[in-house]
Amino acid sequence: MTANARDRRNRENADVVGMWVTADGHIRQELLPDGRYDEARGHRRSAYTGRYTVTGDHLDYVDDTGFTATGDLRDGVLHHEHLVLYREEKSPAS
Repeated sequence: MTANARDRRNRENADVVGMWVTADGHIRQELLPDGRYDEARGHRRSAYTGRYTVTGDHLDYVDDTGFTATGDLRDGVLHHEHLVLYREEKSPAS
């Protein structure tokens, strides 16, 4: 794939980088810019880690143990298997 094609594909993909959380805050999934993710559950940090790819509004996950999952971004909400995650708003810099 050429650099131009790669850049065009990246622009067409949803911007998912950042922290995503369930409404109750129990599950926190950080999608990193390098294609890695780190998911905390309750007080358990890094409960799941792995990599993800984005195609349009669709995400494919591969956990470091080999487990696979999918997700879809709909109206700014991340539907990851049975989870519903919301983008965590960043606090403005003081």
